[in-house]
Amino acid sequence: MDVIVPFAAHDPKTRLSDVLDPGERRAFARVMLADVLESIVAAGGTPHVLATRPLDHDLEALRDADPNSNRSFQSDLAGSLDSGLDVIVDDRDLTTAVNAAVATAFEGTDAFEPPVAVVMADLPLATPASLRRLLEADGEVVLAPGRGGGTNAFVSRDPSFRVDYHGVSIRDHRRNARSIGATLAEVDSRRLASDVDDREDLLEVLVHGERRAHEWLLEAGFEVATDGGDTTVVRSE
Repeated sequence: MDVIVPFAAHDPKTRLSDVLDPGERRAFARVMLADVLESIVAAGGTPHVLATRPLDHDLEALRDADPNSNRSFQSDLAGSLDSGLDVIVDDRDLTTAVNAAVATAFEGTDAFEPPVAVVMADLPLATPASLRRLLEADGEVVLAPGRGGGTNAFVSRDPSFRVDYHGVSIRDHRRNARSIGATLAEVDSRRLASDVDDREDLLEVLVHGERRAHEWLLEAGFEVATDGGDTTVVRSE
């Protein structure tokens, strides 16, 4: 199945600005993207990155982020998935860009074919098994809710289904699917629900992650700490 992966290449993860500088945020976003793409391929999907600008610009910025650092995010790992990867550039807002890309799948073009899935790029805990559950679930519309009312992934087998990522999107997407008479299914998965936006979200990656994003955080000095019974994330100087 073709899987569209939206990616903000210009200034990603602004809500992590209290713990990561702009170059680090670009690097960390790129590493999470690599984890997601790898899991999609292992799950049998064909990824297509829907980026706000060409990824070569993002890679150049990533390499310039900290030229004196020997951390692994400065290695060629971050660019290892560029070769042969289909990248669709669309700098419009997320809702408009995703709806346009999904519509393309149902228009009989050579880009990709229905059904089509959309998986967010900031799901470093997503595994091939969790993604296979999504891709193989029955339903003309299959939703994977995110924490806080978001929608982290979906599959569409109905050309009339449209997304709207403003507000409590999972509620709106359920309503949208029902309004067009589509059969609706949901995949309840902690790994697909765990997107990374805030400092608190880094805790999930440090505790449950096993791949690039987890290693990146460790090399950047992040660790799990307990303070008065509360579990937090701290960063060494």
